[in-house]
Amino acid sequence: MQKGNIGVTTENIFPVIKKFLYSDHEIFLREMVSNAVDATQKMKTLAAQGEFKGELGDLTVHVSLDTDKGTITISDRGIGMTEEEIDKYINQIAFSGVNDFLEKYKDQANNIIGHFGLGFYSSFMVSKKVEILTKSYREGAKAVKWSCDGSPAYEIDDAPDFKPGETERGTDIILYIDDDCKEFLDKGKIEGLLQKYCKFLPIPVAFGKKQQWSSDEKKMVDTAEDNIINNVEPLWTKAPSTLKDEDYKSFYRTLYPMQDEPLFWIHLNVDYPFNLTGILYFPRIKSNIEITRNKIQLYCNQVFVTDQVEGIVPEFLTLLHGVIDSPDIPLNVSRSYLQSDREVKKISTYITKKVSDRLKAIFTEDRKAYEEKWDDLKLFINYGILTEQDFYDRAKEFSLFRDVDGKHFTFDEYKTLIEASQKDKDGTLIYLYATDKDEQYSYIKAAQDKGYSVLMMDGQLDVPCLQTLEQKFEKSRFTRVDADTIDHLIQKEDAPKSNLSDEERDNLSVVFQSQLPQLDKTEFIVEVNALGEQQRPVVITQNEWMRRMKEMSRYQSGMSFYGQMPDSMNMVLNSDHRLVKQVLSDIESQLSEQLKPIDAELKGQEARLAALNQMTEKKKPEEITQEQKDDKEATQKAIDEQKDKRKSLLSGFAAQNKVVHQLIDLALLQNGMLKGAALDAFLSRSVEMI
Repeated sequence: MQKGNIGVTTENIFPVIKKFLYSDHEIFLREMVSNAVDATQKMKTLAAQGEFKGELGDLTVHVSLDTDKGTITISDRGIGMTEEEIDKYINQIAFSGVNDFLEKYKDQANNIIGHFGLGFYSSFMVSKKVEILTKSYREGAKAVKWSCDGSPAYEIDDAPDFKPGETERGTDIILYIDDDCKEFLDKGKIEGLLQKYCKFLPIPVAFGKKQQWSSDEKKMVDTAEDNIINNVEPLWTKAPSTLKDEDYKSFYRTLYPMQDEPLFWIHLNVDYPFNLTGILYFPRIKSNIEITRNKIQLYCNQVFVTDQVEGIVPEFLTLLHGVIDSPDIPLNVSRSYLQSDREVKKISTYITKKVSDRLKAIFTEDRKAYEEKWDDLKLFINYGILTEQDFYDRAKEFSLFRDVDGKHFTFDEYKTLIEASQKDKDGTLIYLYATDKDEQYSYIKAAQDKGYSVLMMDGQLDVPCLQTLEQKFEKSRFTRVDADTIDHLIQKEDAPKSNLSDEERDNLSVVFQSQLPQLDKTEFIVEVNALGEQQRPVVITQNEWMRRMKEMSRYQSGMSFYGQMPDSMNMVLNSDHRLVKQVLSDIESQLSEQLKPIDAELKGQEARLAALNQMTEKKKPEEITQEQKDDKEATQKAIDEQKDKRKSLLSGFAAQNKVVHQLIDLALLQNGMLKGAALDAFLSRSVEMI
């Protein structure tokens, strides 16, 4: 028997493993099974090269559980190890500078394993003792037993009783599970981990026996057949020319049993300047981005690594589903590694190009089918335009606009369509859009009556993309159809002047402002404009920039303060419409005698304040006398009193005027802002007025 200490430069390697790897302790099973598969593949390679002349036999890797003994055993019939090889590969952990190592990798459990060849030692994360029973394929080799109880001390001895199956070679690794890791003695837990990490390993992996229903025992019982948990030849390892559409769809159902059928897929297969295979699927996504992330599974030589693929796959393509397999990405990958490695960045660029080429090819070969899929596709494409600086240059060739009538256009086609009719007086090309065809119907109709085209922007990322498109398009602006009155949306010439006096405009503003409802997080600003006799009497619009900032705040955390601001709505009174003129006429007939003395007093006081201000405007504050200050204060107070009287009169008039209330409610109703008791009052008033 040989005894010794594992060759490390510190006595506390096992506490380090326990401490720093504990959060990732489930990967021990991946490491153990991967090692067994590696040993088996090496055996196959030696046989293929003629270096091994014997029978390969059954190469299945077996994982077995013994709950009574508290052990997990991983058995392979690969190349096995001699005593010298155990000493070389197991007893010598070659690294130095342990303090630097601890500091550098204290937050990166995977890196400790990956950088220092500690794959086997991950077993000590869950084990109080580990045994290796092994016999090399080499002629004349004897069976050896290695054991370690979680300290640097180990023992090696002959193991004459170890008979590794019919092949007389291979390795059993027996893990005696620690008391604080008993969950790993649960059959369901182990089966779940094998399904997660080993589902597509290239060597069969068996866990227990297949079961069938026993009518005699009235329960599921084991059969004689091994329960193979993996598919040794997953679809991505096969040549695309040998596969049919149904093969890809069937594999998708294997990966995502509850998902709808994918739109289409891309088979990746490259061996220079890096090795990469895989299949990426475009799922049907129309709304919530977050729940669809992290559906791409990353493999290294068919061993599952992670589904956190940011860094390998550009952010916008994390919405895709599927698998990527690359031996050029370390099995024990870390996020910091992905962010800094040049090869990984090449892979990211390659995947973006392949996806772009595939989209362009589908668009070119069958535009009709592409247009039918557009509502599902545009989320990916818009996300790419928003998050990838260079993606727009590729995407502009297969990105589409859809108008409110359902017709599709490329960016260039649509520009040609509207160029003659939708430029304003400054030569800016105005792209009109709607987000809800029913709610914005009257605004859309007003634009179409003018001969304008209106785009449909009802996708989750349609509106957030507009700012990027405005930067890319030359002298262009996007404006929602309800952002202003139709003549102001695309202003061909200076707006017509209203023929109302300032006093009349002020009277109308006060009358309507006084009767506006108090809506939660909504402010109204009343304007009076000449819109033409045929236009509506009252129109509610919302500033395009402010609305867009509020919508963007839902996606960009740094803009959240916009989301807290109230909606600022403009209520535009059309001074050319007969009903607004009627309200103005009623003000004149009912209030003129009461307003005259107020207005006269107001003008007198305003003139006096102007004179006082003129007398003191060039004086320094200390040169103004107290008498002058008191005079100005009293005059301002008198002005405020007259304004309050005026406002009170106009508000009292407005409260009794059914036309004012009806016009306000019609405008609110058009914008979906009239509800509850206010809607009921409007209906009652409408019946009464009819």
